[in-house]
Amino acid sequence: MKYRTVVMYTEIGCFVSCLCGWILVCSTLPTEYWTFSEVGSIVLTTANYYSNLWRDCVSDTTGVSDCKDYPSMLALPVFLHACRALAVCAVITGFFGGVLTLIGMKCTKIGGTEVINARVTFAGALTYLASGFCGMITYSWWANKVISEFVDPNFRAQKFELGAAIFVGWGGSILLICGGSVLAYFSGKEGLPSSSPDGPRRPVSYATARTRRTYMLPASNSRVTLVPPLFYEGRRSRTTRATSKTSRSYNRDAFV
Repeated sequence: MKYRTVVMYTEIGCFVSCLCGWILVCSTLPTEYWTFSEVGSIVLTTANYYSNLWRDCVSDTTGVSDCKDYPSMLALPVFLHACRALAVCAVITGFFGGVLTLIGMKCTKIGGTEVINARVTFAGALTYLASGFCGMITYSWWANKVISEFVDPNFRAQKFELGAAIFVGWGGSILLICGGSVLAYFSGKEGLPSSSPDGPRRPVSYATARTRRTYMLPASNSRVTLVPPLFYEGRRSRTTRATSKTSRSYNRDAFV
């Protein structure tokens, strides 16, 4: 199997993983079960309290449930505003990450050259990573607050436990981070320029060889062009022949 085919199938798998993670993250926003608490005052009547980023709800064993939005936005704590902003950023960045990945994938053939497609895919992978980290920070921060209040003996208010939405969000964030990391590795390896050339280096020839004399010369004349030894041997042979001919003619003239 060719390398391009392997990369194409890997991109498809990472895109499906990131898409599933983004859907899981989006599904947690309208879900009320971020935290829940069960209070049993009477044997036949049990009240369940649960809440999320937007509202508080209560239900009992009779099947009656009631939800109420938070009355004032400005009166909410900073913690809740930060979690809302991070959750919305996770959804938005995940959407744009999917668009960029669809444009740059090798199987779609929407972009231009292979390098441009790889760079677009790399941008989509970074956007997926941003979405995954935003979601992970949101759910981990929320879980840390709930757990710290639950184990604190001095906390006198009603204590809650982690809801199902937190675990679903963790799973979606992990899918986004893992898929985005693999996608960024393969696309960055192909689209980003490398510092070291991949081609073989040119062997050192006689014309570019450095000798002991070369390092003793000034910087401007540090590169000396030398001639192969065969050239000198040819000159020496011709000089020797000319000398022998001259000596022979001289001896003959002297003899005469």
